[in-house]
Parts: sequence; structure tokens; C-alpha cells
Amino acid sequence: MSEESGPSSACNSSTDQSTEAAEIKLTAAQRARVERNRQRALLLRQARLAKKPYTATESKQKVTRTIDTGAGFFLEEEDEEEDKSRKTEVKHPLGPVIECDALVCEDCGKEFLDSWLLTTYNVNVCDVCKEDTDKHLLVTKTEAKDRYLLKDSDLEIRDPPLKFIIRKNPRNPRWGDMKLYYEPQVYDRAMEVWGSEEGLEKAHDERSDKREKVKRKKFDKKVKELRLAVRSSLVKVNSGPHEHEYGPETYDEESDMYSVTCECGHVRTYEKM
Repeated sequence: MSEESGPSSACNSSTDQSTEAAEIKLTAAQRARVERNRQRALLLRQARLAKKPYTATESKQKVTRTIDTGAGFFLEEEDEEEDKSRKTEVKHPLGPVIECDALVCEDCGKEFLDSWLLTTYNVNVCDVCKEDTDKHLLVTKTEAKDRYLLKDSDLEIRDPPLKFIIRKNPRNPRWGDMKLYYEPQVYDRAMEVWGSEEGLEKAHDERSDKREKVKRKKFDKKVKELRLAVRSSLVKVNSGPHEHEYGPETYDEESDMYSVTCECGHVRTYEKM
């Protein structure tokens, strides 16, 4: 018996010596790195626990499992399946129902909540009444300026600026985009500028008179240019020096003078002795 126990005791003593030798072989830097790894693992565990959703009342007994970190120590972590079973869905109470005041259409007097004219031009008219195209017309910027004698500043700068939408030109898509204004708003703006419809008509008459004067001046200028062109075509142009060729002699009894006339219009008068 003593012989059998000898080898086993020798083996145990050798194992203890190897363990002590392994512990002695760890340097201070290695032990510091092991401690840093352990602290990092603890911080990761705390971060995961902080991100957990609301849970029901947990029982005192928790199911845990041991994980080998490979850094010289073991880490205990709760079982995920057991933790999921304790999760409960958080239900928030429904918010209050907010009542909104309905708008009244300016044409039919009926209530409505939203419409195209309200969204685009801020006009309280429902979509049914909008179909009345004779009343709710849209005009281009050019038409608004010509019909109501408005300037760009009247449409875009004068407070409040008129709202508009941009559409492609139906005549040619390659042309510039059109600005469409709501005509009743353009009419109201014209009344602000000219004061009344009589003022607008007077401005139209004055503009018509100015246009007629401009047209008359252009016509007179063209006639004058045409006359000059005709006269210049009748004049003979010679590159060399001109020699007068006088016609027959004429006598003026009152002045007792004789004269001859050249084709170029030069007149030579003389007296005979």
C-alpha cells in the first residue's frame, strides 16, 4: 500500500509545484492586463443591463450562467430566455381627441374641412363650388399685368404678396413656366392700386393714348426715311469732279440779268455789257 501511495503523492506534489510556477511566471504587466479585462467585462455587463426594457416584478431567484472570458476569470450572466419571459409590453394611454372647427364655404355656406383653394390660395371655398370656373378663374402673370395694369412689385412685393402656383406652358413645354394667380385676389389688388374701377379705366385710356402717340411717331419716322431713300435714289452720284452743263439762257427783265441752270441745280447769273 505504501508503494501505491507514493507515486500519487508525488504526482500531486508535482502538480502543485507547476501551478505555483505558473502563478510566479505572471508579471506585473500581465496581472494589470487581466484586471483591465475584468473591469471591461463588468462595464459591458452593466451597459447591457441598463439597456433592458421595462420588466415585471422579478423574482429573487435568477437563472444565471457562467461564461469563461479567457482572461483568467469567469463572468456570470443572466439567462436571456428566462429574462425574455419576464418582459412585459408597456402600454401608454391614448391621447385626447382634439376637435377642430369646421370652415364655412363663402359661396354655398356649407361646412368643410379642407379644399384645394384653401390650401393653394387661402380662400374659404369648398371643392364643389370651385368647379364654377366663371367665378373662380386663374390668370397668368402677363394677363394680370395687362388687364389690371399691375407691376411686378404690386404682385410680389406689396404686402401681402399674392400666392401663385407654377405650371408648364401648355402651348410649348420648352417655354418658361407660367405663374397662375387667383383672379379675384388680383382684382382686389388692382382696386388697392387704382382706387376704383373708374381709376382703372382712366389708366387704360391714358395708356391707349400713349400707345397711339408712339405708333404715330414710328409711322412718321418711317415715312421720312422712305422719302429720303427715294430722293437719294434720284441723285446721280459721280466719282470724278463735276462739270456744269448749263441749259438754255433765260433773261429776267426786272433785274436785267441773264441766267443759266445746270442739271445739278446750280444757277449762274450774269449781266451782258
